[in-house]
Amino acid sequence: MAGSVFLYIGVTQPLPNSSNIAKWQKKKCCAACVIPAEKIYIRQHSAIFRGLLSSMFVRPRFFTVLLFFCCFSGGLLAQPCTELGQTPSTAFPVCGTTSFAQHEVPICGSKNINVPGCSGDGAGYGDKNPYWYKFTCYTEGTLGFVITPNDLGDDYDWQLFDITGHNPDDVFTDVSLVVTGNWSGSSGKTGAASVGVAHIQCASDPGAGANTFAQMPVLKEGHEYLLMVSHYTDSQSGYDLSFEGGNASITDPSLPGLLHASAACGGSVMRIKLNKEMKCSTLAPDGSDFQVTPSVGRIVSAVGINCSNGFDMDSVELLLDGPIAPGNYTISMKNGRDRNTLLDNCDRAIDVGANVPVTVYPIQPTPMDSIKPVGCAPDMLELVFLNNIRCSTIAANGSDFRVTGPVPVTVVSAAGVCTGGLGTVIQLQLSRPIVNAGAYTVTLQTGTDGNTIFDECRMETPAGETVNFNASDTVNAGFDYHVFYGCNTDTVAYTHNGNNGVNNWLWTFDGSQQSNHQSTVMYYNVFGTKTVQLAVSNGVCSDTAAASILLDNTLLASFTAQPQDVCPEDVAIFINTSVAKNAVYAWDFGDGNTSALKDPPEKRFVPPLTRQKYYAVKLTVTDEYNCTDTASVSIRVLNNCIIAVPSAFTPNNDGLNDYLYPLNAYKATNLEFRVFNRLGQLVYFTQDWTQKWNGTYKGTLQPPGVYAWMLTYTHRDTGEKLFYKGTSVLIR
Repeated sequence: MAGSVFLYIGVTQPLPNSSNIAKWQKKKCCAACVIPAEKIYIRQHSAIFRGLLSSMFVRPRFFTVLLFFCCFSGGLLAQPCTELGQTPSTAFPVCGTTSFAQHEVPICGSKNINVPGCSGDGAGYGDKNPYWYKFTCYTEGTLGFVITPNDLGDDYDWQLFDITGHNPDDVFTDVSLVVTGNWSGSSGKTGAASVGVAHIQCASDPGAGANTFAQMPVLKEGHEYLLMVSHYTDSQSGYDLSFEGGNASITDPSLPGLLHASAACGGSVMRIKLNKEMKCSTLAPDGSDFQVTPSVGRIVSAVGINCSNGFDMDSVELLLDGPIAPGNYTISMKNGRDRNTLLDNCDRAIDVGANVPVTVYPIQPTPMDSIKPVGCAPDMLELVFLNNIRCSTIAANGSDFRVTGPVPVTVVSAAGVCTGGLGTVIQLQLSRPIVNAGAYTVTLQTGTDGNTIFDECRMETPAGETVNFNASDTVNAGFDYHVFYGCNTDTVAYTHNGNNGVNNWLWTFDGSQQSNHQSTVMYYNVFGTKTVQLAVSNGVCSDTAAASILLDNTLLASFTAQPQDVCPEDVAIFINTSVAKNAVYAWDFGDGNTSALKDPPEKRFVPPLTRQKYYAVKLTVTDEYNCTDTASVSIRVLNNCIIAVPSAFTPNNDGLNDYLYPLNAYKATNLEFRVFNRLGQLVYFTQDWTQKWNGTYKGTLQPPGVYAWMLTYTHRDTGEKLFYKGTSVLIR
């Protein structure tokens, strides 16, 4: 074991409290070994120990040695738990109305326990000397309970798990099952109460005063729980477990009773089904809890089903001293030699006189009764018999059975689903799955073991017994589709062949729209990749297929023009951004010129005689399906792009020279235009040359006169930063 070994040496009197030392060592150690004084003798002439003893002012004598084996990996050093109640799968069933007394705690434990919030603290958390308790929540609410040690110096830890829908042994691997717990190193009472802490208390020094109670957990109705109580201090004093406080109910409200009964082997065997789990310990082994009327034969024994590996049972098997006459009988409850009937886990008894009818049939061989419904492509057949079959009489190589049908079928092995050597189901393993539809027959024959099969009454089922079943074909969901391309809408026709008896179809298009027809048509006015899934079934076999279909006939005419304001010295560049399949392009530049190229060359427009002129540039795209689309961009061609500021303006709203602004600043970026009055006050500022000063300041008309202006910008083509200043006259 990885770790270190520490040797503690001290005189026999006084000794440190070994129990407390062990509890403290819980934080780091997995086990402690105390070697009694009479087992160790230190020779007086040993120089080392004489020096040690002298420093302790004691005489040489017997010593107690404590060896602490510390395992930093958190593992446990103990024998595995095998007794009933000491494993999750054999937990004690408990009831909220009674206290549970555990008088001794056998030493065992070999598995780690996950404790949320305590990982990495070096403690070894595990099923050390545990007992497990199981219960179901019947009314949702809080659960309170108290674990009271017979010796209040004992240290008990506990953890609660919700195992609903899980294997009980999952508590060792699935930390999500943990509900709450308490692992403090302090001794005394522990449990769940209103005064408990809201978190799981980790391992601690017993002198630290850690709270040994957790807050009461909230149980959920219908959920199943396991409570593990771990006895850390290796003593045999035991404890009491009682449920108190809280408002959850873990007491089954149904009263115990009998459900039904059946007879086998001419009535020499009778089986009784109980309405709930009941205590195995309350069943009289001699069967004296029951009587059969009319009185025939004698009950010689009673066995609780599952009592060999658990504490409770839901069925009882009665053995009579021999077969009885066929007919109808009644099985009744009475107080047996153990002075009770049967008790449930809350110690409630089945009423004396409670009874169930039972019919005894003549003894005869058990026939081939039925076969479980076969699924798709079965490679195993399950035969069901009316009575129990002796599993030892089944030929393991499957030679007791022959399967015939439309295609050859070979049985390669056979085995019973058995408990105690008996079972009502025999599984036949086939050499390969049956994938062909048709009627098949299973025939019983004498196997290589020299017999057919025997039931529990030792009666052999005659050869030649048969049972029939139907198998279905496997199916294939593969489908076909055909695309009809359109200018605005694409049409896709989907179809499935319906082979092998397929009678159910479910199409799913793009994860949403559905259809349940064998063939269907979809219309798409938004093109691109489309997803299709088809699930088919013939009632037994099913299959699913999927495909992605690319509708690549998207048609979109689109282009950009740079620049859209064209100065006399500029050329216009047109960039085609259209989406089309195998397209033809037609450009019309609005000035009488055209182009059939996808990407036309640079275009130079003739400057107009007027200040500006607009041209509508159009692109028409025609794809391979003769569909067309058109895009248009308006281009402004200018006769002057020289930036200048007027020397005067007349803001009288006559539409002529009403504003002061930098003219033709088409190629100016980062522009700033400022206007100042003769006092040097800023009366106008803009960064947008198309915003013009109208001769007002804060809504007030400014007086006529001379105004100074400043203009800064960066030339778009050259990147040059320019600065100009001047004056302009406001005339009214």
